[in-house]
Amino acid sequence: MAYLISIPWWLKRLHNKGLIWSRSTKHKCIYLSFDDGPHPIITNFVLDTLKENGIKATFFCIGDNVLKYPETFERIIKEQHAVGNHTHNHLNGWKTDNIQYYKNILQAAKHIPSRLFRPPYGKIKPTQANYLLKRGWRIIMWNSLSADFDSSIDGVTCFNNVKSTMKNGSIVVFHDSEKAFDRMKIALPLLIQYCRDQHYKIRAL
Repeated sequence: MAYLISIPWWLKRLHNKGLIWSRSTKHKCIYLSFDDGPHPIITNFVLDTLKENGIKATFFCIGDNVLKYPETFERIIKEQHAVGNHTHNHLNGWKTDNIQYYKNILQAAKHIPSRLFRPPYGKIKPTQANYLLKRGWRIIMWNSLSADFDSSIDGVTCFNNVKSTMKNGSIVVFHDSEKAFDRMKIALPLLIQYCRDQHYKIRAL
């Protein structure tokens, strides 16, 4: 499975200038995010873990999942986490017609009150990005990937992926999905403890 744990500077330059890969800060903090939910079991595990530790995060939700599991989505909002749009059907922008892509994002936007957007797989065409940026969307990428979706590695490796790449202002990605759960449920508590030990704050975007 081909993916990058951290995005090199030269690759960022190939994308649109308006994409957000990290936050500029002098403080020891990271920005925690979760993609692909909500899910009634997995997202609630994440929410319970965050609540126990007094942490807020950002959930990039799939519109179709919001419709399937409204109570879980409402809990995200109620507990004052941030939310973002992850399309309605988890579309790969590189493989999707532009008009279809925009319509799918707008379909999700009917149910997700946010102008934050993260493209599924991190794949978005320059024309698609420009369209969204001109209309006030903030496109959130990342610079520290846990790779919890990769079944060939374990949860400790996912934690180490983040540990080895995170720095002040890093945007960290986990997934609250069935595919990632076995690894994420191990890596997330390890990351929280590591941040506590190293005096990093964990914040929402």
